[in-house]
Amino acid sequence: MDTTPQTSAFAPAGSENTSERASKDQAWRDLYVSASDGLRLYARDYGPILSGTTPVICLPGLSRNSVDFHALALKLAHHPDHPRRVLALDYRGRGRSQYDNDWRRYDVRVETNDVLQMLAAAGIERASFVGTSRGGLIIMGLAAMRPGLIEKVVLNDIGPVIDPKGLIRIKGYVGRLPVPRDFREAGRILKQISGTQFPRLPSEKWEEMARGTWREEKGRLVLDYDPRLLKTLELLDLEQPLPALWGLFEGLKPIPVLALRGANSDLLGAETLAAMAEFHPKLKAITVPDEGHAPFLDGALAQHIVGFLDLP
Repeated sequence: MDTTPQTSAFAPAGSENTSERASKDQAWRDLYVSASDGLRLYARDYGPILSGTTPVICLPGLSRNSVDFHALALKLAHHPDHPRRVLALDYRGRGRSQYDNDWRRYDVRVETNDVLQMLAAAGIERASFVGTSRGGLIIMGLAAMRPGLIEKVVLNDIGPVIDPKGLIRIKGYVGRLPVPRDFREAGRILKQISGTQFPRLPSEKWEEMARGTWREEKGRLVLDYDPRLLKTLELLDLEQPLPALWGLFEGLKPIPVLALRGANSDLLGAETLAAMAEFHPKLKAITVPDEGHAPFLDGALAQHIVGFLDLP
């Protein structure tokens, strides 16, 4: 049997810094919700609250936040034929969500429950999900806990087998980044760390990525996540093989899935993507050239996601 996944190619698309513009023209509503333990959680809430189109929930990577989904959220929320509601979440300890006093609760199981709390407060009983990296793991957990909740899934550079090389690289910088003087220097710092993952990325895109990594506070840049996230990575023994999550991934089998992989990714291997396509009868795979972990969800790739979510 041919196990090569169906692939499509997308050139990296340059884009402007959208986060500043959005704050000026109120492209989203601020949504705050209390978690089950009382922690204050935040999400960007785009588009019509009441719509006949299934809403979309966007879940970021380990140290990332809702900023990463702005371009995609705008496309979905302002679709000319069927606009829809989009929630882009900040996990506890990231972005505008409250930091936890106990770093041990920066845990996928806790964050999965936080997502359920957010959806309940927003009145969302069924949705499609877009998950980057850690967000994809949370989606797999949701499928096991509440299979009727999920209509469609987009997995961005994550699967049931995680390459430890990617985690070693991430462990090397999360919570350890130097303090940049401005966002231009911040972009250069990120390029030094991940330049081999994105060899053709223009400088403005590195700066855009930096604006989801740092924030301005009292005239200086500070990390836009709790640096204690590093402690969760220190618990991992990356010299040993990581357990495969095929049992958890199996919960997605009844659900249409679009699986994205950066061609240079060191977290999701090409072999794993091929195995996912063979294992899952409703999975379509796309490899994004010249990008690594994780592909930017904008430009042509964002449009492809919109098309996938629009399919009957």
